[in-house]
Amino acid sequence: MDGVSGPATQSEPIFDKSRVLDVKPLRTMIPMFPNPPQAPPFVCSSPFGPFPSGFTPFYPFSMGPPGEGRHQDGAAYATPAAAVPLRSFGTPQMGAHFSNGDTDSSRDIHFGDGGFHTVSGRKKRGAYKIPKDAAEKRAERKARKEAAGTEIRKPNLANVVGLPQEQREDGNREIVCFVLMKFDAVRRRLSQLEDSKEASTGLIKRADLKSGNIMMTSGFRTNSRKRIGVVPGVEIGDIFYFRMEMCVLGLHAPSMAGIDYMTVKNDMEDDPLAVSIVSSGGYDDDADDADVLVYTGQGGGNYSNKGKEASDQKLERGNLALERSARRGNQIRVIRGIRDTTNPSLKIYVYDGLYTIQDSWIDRAKSGASLFKYRMVRLPGQFPAFGTWQSVLKWKESVSSRPGLILPDLTSGAESLPVALVNDIDDVRGPPYFTYLRSVKYSKSLNLSEPTYGCNCHSSCAAGDLNCSCIRKNSGDFPYTANGVLVSRKPMVYECGPSCPCFTNCKNRVSQSGLKVRLEVFKTKDRGWGLRSWDPIRSGTFICEFAGEVLDKAKYDRDESSDCSDYVFDTSRAFDNSFRWNYDPPLVGEDAVGDLSEDFDITPLVINAKDSGNVARFMNHSCSPNVLWQPTVYEQDGESLIHIAFFAMRHIAPMTELTYDYGISQSENRRKRCLCGSPKCKGFFG
Repeated sequence: MDGVSGPATQSEPIFDKSRVLDVKPLRTMIPMFPNPPQAPPFVCSSPFGPFPSGFTPFYPFSMGPPGEGRHQDGAAYATPAAAVPLRSFGTPQMGAHFSNGDTDSSRDIHFGDGGFHTVSGRKKRGAYKIPKDAAEKRAERKARKEAAGTEIRKPNLANVVGLPQEQREDGNREIVCFVLMKFDAVRRRLSQLEDSKEASTGLIKRADLKSGNIMMTSGFRTNSRKRIGVVPGVEIGDIFYFRMEMCVLGLHAPSMAGIDYMTVKNDMEDDPLAVSIVSSGGYDDDADDADVLVYTGQGGGNYSNKGKEASDQKLERGNLALERSARRGNQIRVIRGIRDTTNPSLKIYVYDGLYTIQDSWIDRAKSGASLFKYRMVRLPGQFPAFGTWQSVLKWKESVSSRPGLILPDLTSGAESLPVALVNDIDDVRGPPYFTYLRSVKYSKSLNLSEPTYGCNCHSSCAAGDLNCSCIRKNSGDFPYTANGVLVSRKPMVYECGPSCPCFTNCKNRVSQSGLKVRLEVFKTKDRGWGLRSWDPIRSGTFICEFAGEVLDKAKYDRDESSDCSDYVFDTSRAFDNSFRWNYDPPLVGEDAVGDLSEDFDITPLVINAKDSGNVARFMNHSCSPNVLWQPTVYEQDGESLIHIAFFAMRHIAPMTELTYDYGISQSENRRKRCLCGSPKCKGFFG
């Protein structure tokens, strides 16, 4: 494409294409500074402002050769710029930004829309003088912290060993899942501290940004080499709840800007090429088509938020990179931002695969400002990530439109949300009959927990309130974040129950609140019936409990001929706890006390869901599961009864099968051949 073009009407001016593209080479747009021996090298990076107050921007990834990529099916291909040498830029150091601005760094470069500038009032050498009002606010925060008698400490990274350098530069699926799990574990703990009453000093803001900073500094990152095309280990359809998650994986480096690009050399000049874009609704993108995206350039007066002065977009930075990519025809990763239907205040980012730019033109915003438009077309043969979301939205509007639907609600109204029964594989009309239970059913002789007393709170239990007996049972921590996400796995989580006088909407009743996501029981190809969700599920979110009849453990062990083993949950089996779901204390400034293993000593409990149970009885085994189980207990009718609650181990995209580790029984007669297909498959389970 030699220029930008588009439809023109009588009311619109005709744009001169040659004038639009008459720009200076990129290398003349970036000032170059000498690096004297006594000074550190100047760090140059793309300006991605504006930034939130109190957060210093950083640019996680140095640029390296793109190398060879791979299609979704595993076939190798050479990226269009594979043989072009790249210009690499350094990465600013982030270790001084843990204490919300309490840094004495003598050199910071701040970036904005107009380029870069040194901090106002700071000399070339020496400390930055804090303005009086900012210093006063900092003193107030410090006084509040001291008055609260607590301090959120800086990370202790002295003994933290991150990923090896080769895994930081190039990942795989296992490494990507590990990094995401590590990121969210730290974020959940920081959120828990932020929620607690003792930490209500304003010291922690945006736990996701702080978690990303910690991850980058401690070396828990991967795919740091910027590249065109596929990112190793990241699959089409993967979802993210925070932009920083994409940063630590190398999917999209800027923490705020919508266009990520790299600079390549050719015979005449340095060219910027776009490597990824995020379409999240901040601009007037046409994003309803699953295979075509009309993307709007960055900058100018097209911001969706009010108060921005209208101005024309400029053919520079990300816009220039997109225009050069249109000429080169290189592949661009596309991430779509979608509103979370279960929580409209949140936005979920969906990796939708590789696109190329087919056309570009200049359009007019409602303000009259000129906008760059790019028509991006999805490469064929890729998994329909965004298309799956669109299908689910249609099914929610009319469940009868779901192909293969047998029953609109398997639970017959027992659950607060309907659970569809679907078979689009064969002619089987449903699983064998069973009685639907919402929770476990104990006989009076099988109360496995010691009697305890509920709390005496008369409103909702508050995080950090040590006067609450239920909080004290949980080692003084509220086990969930403010939005109901489990923070850490424990031998037991103590919840408030019906015997507690606190409000029924108390946030310490998470596992008793019923289904929160739309589930579907479906027929698999070779493993019977399975369970999946129409909604995205965030890591740590409660899914359901395992309902059924509690059996006498000794009697069950003796009767190996029982035909109920396919529907039994047994806590005494051997489980793989090597995945380390919990956070590492040093990463959040805490001392590592004792063994960090999550192989807990759990009270023996056997639940049979063959004749009576809930949707959990359809969840299949996997040696690489995406769901974990957590024992919980709460007071009811003067008794404390143990329940098994299931939580998402990581973010789970819609229509992804939900699986957990069944464990290995001590009795070889009860073991079954495993068909999970995982690279880590042990060959058998149960």
